[in-house]
Amino acid sequence: MHQTEARQILKDAPIMWRRINSIGIILDCNSTYAAKLGYAKSEIIGRPVFEHVPKESWPEMNESLQKWFETGKVADQKINFKKHDGTIIPVLLHAVSLYDEKENLIGSNTVIFDLTEMNDEKIKEFAEYFKNAENRLEEIGKNYSKFTENERSEYDGLKKMFDLLSATDLKEMKNKDG
Repeated sequence: MHQTEARQILKDAPIMWRRINSIGIILDCNSTYAAKLGYAKSEIIGRPVFEHVPKESWPEMNESLQKWFETGKVADQKINFKKHDGTIIPVLLHAVSLYDEKENLIGSNTVIFDLTEMNDEKIKEFAEYFKNAENRLEEIGKNYSKFTENERSEYDGLKKMFDLLSATDLKEMKNKDG
């Protein structure tokens, strides 16, 4: 699949990222997502989001999906993820909807924070990454009028996601573990 320049921002980002369709199937993810969960990317693409969530956390995942369908976004949704080796990690989900040119829902961009690693050093790394990503998106956006419909959809979705993330208090996340 052709990756737009905007999506390249997430390829090796320090945060876990995935893109799902409107029925919860994972269409893409970055290397951080795959590595943290202990899978090859090829084992993730095409699988339902519930495969990375222990059964005990399915109610929270359903709540997250419901909130997303109703509002077009999810912020600070605490949930547990299950790694390939069976280890459970607490995470926070942030998701924003992706729409086609006719404003039909086509999926979401989801960023996932591993709460076990939310220390001052990691928070500083994330904050720096978000700032650089927003600057890159701004640069890329200067050519918006030349984008294809697909590129516009991806750009708009990423812009919404980074707007949501820039409003997130990363230091507050340190207190959500446990």
